Amino acid sequence: MARLFRAVQRAHLPYLPDLHTPEEDLWFFRHRVFVECEVWVAGAPDGFIAFRDGWVDHLYVGGAHQGRGLGTALLAQAMRAYPLLRLWAFQRNTAAIRFYSARGFREIERTDGSRNEEREPDVLLEWRRSVSGE
Repeated sequence: MARLFRAVQRAHLPYLPDLHTPEEDLWFFRHRVFVECEVWVAGAPDGFIAFRDGWVDHLYVGGAHQGRGLGTALLAQAMRAYPLLRLWAFQRNTAAIRFYSARGFREIERTDGSRNEEREPDVLLEWRRSVSGE
């Protein structure tokens, strides 16, 4: 998953600085993501989601598998588990913002990036399960 995370970021978010080594990515996944989040994996992995109470921390789908419903299926796991979800996306990641917006997330905050490690302007998105449970 750390390799997929890095590959997707390099391919689809080339404007992000390369702040960590692959070894640091592995440490982060082993000691933070797998400890703090529920993680669902699809394929070898072809995609994964890491989420916790109220938050989607990571949702990554490999380029060859994007646009085929894998991200939607992974996100549905978190949406079934929690009635409220928030996540951060980089403002320049318009494909991700469109993806989440199409699934009911709405923008609740924009920042200049001073609070994230990459120093990249971002947007906070939120989804709430409707009263009818849809």
